[in-house]
Amino acid sequence: MHVVVIGAGIVGASTALELVEQGHRVSIMEPEQPGGRHAASYGNSGWISPASIIPMSMPGLWKKVPGYLADPGGPLAIRWPYLASLAPWLARFVAAGSTATKVTRTARILSGLLHDAPTRHQALAEKIGRGDLVTRKGLIYAYPDRHAFEAEAFAWQLRRDNGVAYRELSGAELHELEPDLAPRYTFAAYVEKGGHCVDPGGYVAAIVDHAVTLGAERIQMKATGFRVEKGRLQGVVTESGSVPCDRAVIAAGIHSKTLAAQAGDTVPLQSERGYHVVIPRQILAGAMPVMPGDGKMGNNPTLAGLRIAGQVELASVAAAPDWRRADILLRHAASAYPAISHLSGTNGIDRWMGHRPSIADGLPVIGPSSVSNDIIHAFGHGHIGLATGPVTGKLASDLIAERETTLEISSLSAARFRK
Repeated sequence: MHVVVIGAGIVGASTALELVEQGHRVSIMEPEQPGGRHAASYGNSGWISPASIIPMSMPGLWKKVPGYLADPGGPLAIRWPYLASLAPWLARFVAAGSTATKVTRTARILSGLLHDAPTRHQALAEKIGRGDLVTRKGLIYAYPDRHAFEAEAFAWQLRRDNGVAYRELSGAELHELEPDLAPRYTFAAYVEKGGHCVDPGGYVAAIVDHAVTLGAERIQMKATGFRVEKGRLQGVVTESGSVPCDRAVIAAGIHSKTLAAQAGDTVPLQSERGYHVVIPRQILAGAMPVMPGDGKMGNNPTLAGLRIAGQVELASVAAAPDWRRADILLRHAASAYPAISHLSGTNGIDRWMGHRPSIADGLPVIGPSSVSNDIIHAFGHGHIGLATGPVTGKLASDLIAERETTLEISSLSAARFRK
């Protein structure tokens, strides 16, 4: 079959490679350069963690919303001018985590997507000849003390219940693994099977390049809709005309919402705008990926330097970046790493903002569209997009070929929003 994969982020790239390896004619439709700075796949933390099963929305979140509106420097900022347009998504978001039962269900579903993510990425990186870009030496969740760790007992219990193994580290063991970390961190959970990517943008670009060497073609156009007759896909519509094809996969990140609507599905997708800063290697390289419990940022040693990624800001996709959010990350980094506590200003510090495509209920959308089974949704992964790229590519390719999927994915269908 001729399959058009719309989007060349980690999900689109992984899907395209799966399909071309299975003998399909594959067209990758992406107006921008794969792995470029425009993409969420470029700017994420680079963490590949089986422990990332805890949804953003948790019980009691609704009590904190007024504070998020009032504090632009808080961990989750909501810009006032966009509150009316965000309200429906925000209501669904809060409701999704309103009870422990709901959160437990979401964590179980996410575990199915994440439990073997490091293994999948290692195999994918080696397949494309870039095994150097994915490293598996574990991930550290660091806390000032055991009490701070136990304050998150529900989250860690969910991880244990879903098979996430971790080892508790004393302060001495923690600082042996990451000597640059501030001595005030005296306890950690070490997820030894975790991995990280040292160049997420380069990794995505390399996957696309490998797919092209196997026969995939690049189409540098923007998809705007679909041509469907009697339930069968005839082509993907672009600004420059229609591209005939048999199947299509929507993997366009934040832009998937509009395409999904064209395929008959109204999906509550918004941008959880995220930021990162990169501290050059000559200043601080970092030995290990660390998430400080008091900062909740993913610190990742990359080829360019130590990437500090995090923050959640709710606004419109078109709103200008609020670089105060990046400055908050830099302040957290200076607090966590004494070697950079002297830094003043942001000269030489790379700053980035991008759009996590997040579904209100904390789960991605994977499955056939309402208009036609020939159009497959594969988007909305929020904070776990990089980690779940390869498994989503496998699931999408199974759906294209009308094979039974390796995971039960009915709970990820867009049909859940039709009720």
